[in-house]
Amino acid sequence: MALTIISLIKQVPLPNEMRMGDDGLMDRTKAKSIINIDCQFGLEAGLQLKKHYPDARMIVCSMGPGSFESALKTAISMGYDEAYLLSDRKLGGSDTFATGLAISTMLKHLGFTKDSKEPFVIFAGRQTSDGDTAHVPSQVAENLGIPQATFCESAKPDDKGNIVAKRIIEGGYQMLQLPMPCLISLTPTGIPPRKPSLIGAIKARNAKITVFGVEDIHLGTEKIGLSGSPTIVAAVANIESERPPIVMSEGITETALVSSLIANIKKGGNVLQHKEVKEKAEKETPDFPVIDTREDNKHILTWVEIVNGQIARPSLELFTPARHLAKQLGSETKIKTVLIGKNVAHLSQTLFEHGADEVILVENDTLEEYLVLPFSDVIAQIIKKEKPEIALFAATTAGRELAPRIAVKTGSGVTADCTGLEIGEYVNRKEKTIIRPILHSRRPTYGESKLATILGFVYPQISTARAGTFEVPKREEGRTGKISTFTPELVADDFRVQILETVRGEGGLQNLFDADVIVAGGRGTTVDGLHLVKELAEALKAQGIKAEWASSRAVVDEGYAEYARQIGQTGKTVRPKVYVAIAISGAIQHIAGMKESGTVVAIDHNPKAAIFRNADFGIVGEYLDVVPELIERVKQGFTFGVEVKK
Repeated sequence: MALTIISLIKQVPLPNEMRMGDDGLMDRTKAKSIINIDCQFGLEAGLQLKKHYPDARMIVCSMGPGSFESALKTAISMGYDEAYLLSDRKLGGSDTFATGLAISTMLKHLGFTKDSKEPFVIFAGRQTSDGDTAHVPSQVAENLGIPQATFCESAKPDDKGNIVAKRIIEGGYQMLQLPMPCLISLTPTGIPPRKPSLIGAIKARNAKITVFGVEDIHLGTEKIGLSGSPTIVAAVANIESERPPIVMSEGITETALVSSLIANIKKGGNVLQHKEVKEKAEKETPDFPVIDTREDNKHILTWVEIVNGQIARPSLELFTPARHLAKQLGSETKIKTVLIGKNVAHLSQTLFEHGADEVILVENDTLEEYLVLPFSDVIAQIIKKEKPEIALFAATTAGRELAPRIAVKTGSGVTADCTGLEIGEYVNRKEKTIIRPILHSRRPTYGESKLATILGFVYPQISTARAGTFEVPKREEGRTGKISTFTPELVADDFRVQILETVRGEGGLQNLFDADVIVAGGRGTTVDGLHLVKELAEALKAQGIKAEWASSRAVVDEGYAEYARQIGQTGKTVRPKVYVAIAISGAIQHIAGMKESGTVVAIDHNPKAAIFRNADFGIVGEYLDVVPELIERVKQGFTFGVEVKK
């Protein structure tokens, strides 16, 4: 079989050298760059597939400035044959929608379409470290009209010419069977990328990189670049620390240190303070005419994710920002919630009681399990009928691949992983108008050091909300609403991807969200395979505390924990009453996922560890020495100040 393997890569600044200019765009001029980590795993996945197809044509593609040629040559030194770079000043400032359009247009120019006679597979990284949206893989796939599997750890061929991918989901994984052509995005938990070979380095030195401009691939400028993108960065703010100075334990022995911790927690005093992030002062609002661009786009649409017959908690969390936005927009604004599945009508009452005004019910036996192709098609059909002004999705693995695919279908922009949603205005000084109302979607970016405010100008304005950021609204028992049914047009082509197996563990996402105490282990806890971390969580459970264990990204990358237990910017965001961070250094990417915790207890052998600047109580000590003593105290009744519910 004449297979072509294509890898999409991006060159990104080193995380500690990321800088953002006043215009909200990345300033790369002084930053050292590498191939994005997730993209490196995508490159390796392509090379692994070549083992099964030795004659496969190996292509690597990228979009960016001329400096990206170094990343493409690195890919060639690893084993790729051809390299293509889309580079044009007209692409500057492109959002993910414009980027996905541009990359897919280049691939079509190279002859890769859904109707290609020869099969091909596209590999990409799950997301990039300078954006963290995870949008582009879905948007490239939608623009090409091919199936996808995102957040994957592996991709292997079967004996029928398909690709079998292991896709990470909350609480476990799925095995998916995809026909070619298809696109697979890789998590950084797959097979580690290989080092370039000497022969490969020589080959790369003499390799010719084919560079295209937008005119070369016949791409118009209407929907690319800063002016053509459906979203813009309207403001950038620094994210400030929210915790008072840490109270450290005193003592020489582990017994004394733990006794000091218990005494400090009993005294209390350290309370999470929410400080308002100070944004750059805006110019005085000019006396321009106010225009409302919504036309007949009204109301707010949300999607409900169903897991094991139950409503996923992040979908209920959406009602908190949705109700807030509806209140700001006025009493006529309704929240319409899409409920898709088999025999799911009975869940409507729960949705009404949490804030839905109308449930749009889509019941069909073929839609019992979530698949991105039919679900994106169904929701896009509903959007075209209902014309909402805002569409909200939870930033789960499903929501993060579904929203960008829908955005391509509707021509909308999409803002990822939001922690704040408000209604505001946009002052267009060029046109001398003020657009009001407009959605202000706020999301942490660039290693969680900045808070960017994103505006969308195509309806619906689509955003995904970071799971665990918003609380589930209080349930109003007896509250009712309208149920309307929708019968979508389903096509067989949308069911090309088959779910071979779904495995969900007992722990994972739901338990982490519900836990009052989370015990998280970092790289230093792998010395015993996180045994003591898990034992501490179990000891708390034995005392009647809702406790669960979790981990940092480093632990997941090393294979000691499943992705569903990862806390941080690229994992889960949690807000337990108590978060116990053990042997976690305190990188800002991890802090992003746990900073909303009520009380943070940090244990680390390094007194200068960054985690101590983001915790309330701390112990400087060794994991294997301190935690066993802590476990014994828990067995004697210590519960970190959390009351046992009778």
